[in-house]
Amino acid sequence: MNQAVLILIKPDGLKKSLTGNILTRLSETKLEIVAAKMVRVSKELAVNHYSHLKEKPFFGEIIKYLQGELHDRKKVMALVYWGEDAIKKCRELAGATNPEEADPTSIRGSYGRITTTGVYENVIHVSSDVPDAEREIKLWFQPDEIIVDLYPTQEIVKKELRSNIWVS
Repeated sequence: MNQAVLILIKPDGLKKSLTGNILTRLSETKLEIVAAKMVRVSKELAVNHYSHLKEKPFFGEIIKYLQGELHDRKKVMALVYWGEDAIKKCRELAGATNPEEADPTSIRGSYGRITTTGVYENVIHVSSDVPDAEREIKLWFQPDEIIVDLYPTQEIVKKELRSNIWVS
């Protein structure tokens, strides 16, 4: 069954220049990248992304982590991979969320660590299941940013839409 999965290369992965290594490892899945972009993560986006952890004592720290405040890299690389069993394949390559429990050959086992405050700096996020993937992809991407039709959409016309354009 074809699935979509959100992958985030987190600020620590970017600071350590691991983007190429991580993408090379993900290429082993033979999945298709159907969306990719660099994102400056707002507090609102980080809070929405980790809303399921809001009652945890480390919530504030994980929000700062995703926003890049802990690594002076205020960005993440967001990607959508698509194909047969995408979630399972990507989660297996990523390894356990806790880098110390992750297989040493996995992405998190190879590059992750736990900070002294207990935050898992695991360099990558992978959606955990189909409902989470849909919720997360819709948070991080607009329909026109994805090259396949993953979910139902509707067209709207906005009058007086303001946006920036390049000037010559």
